[in-house]
Amino acid sequence: MQSIKNVLDRFNPTTDKYVSREFQTFGLHLADQLDDYKHKGLYIRLAKTTHRSILEQALSFCVDSTATNKGALFMWKLKDLKQKAKAAEAALKARNESAKT
Repeated sequence: MQSIKNVLDRFNPTTDKYVSREFQTFGLHLADQLDDYKHKGLYIRLAKTTHRSILEQALSFCVDSTATNKGALFMWKLKDLKQKAKAAEAALKARNESAKT
């Protein structure tokens, strides 16, 4: 997987005129790694709204697999990671509430 520094070093504003933000580059990187160019707009939106660490975990899970539809596997893993993060946040909040009383 390429580092963000390498992606930004390769970014050329004169030739990549429709890609002006870093999250767009990362979204296109996701589409490239998952071999799912049809849904590149979805990956750009996810890169903009979802925390980068969650996206990278889901991407590394999918790239290492031998699945034929890596886009679907990515979305499944992304959903799973978001649910785990939400459950951990709720448990932490409940622990803090019980400590206050």
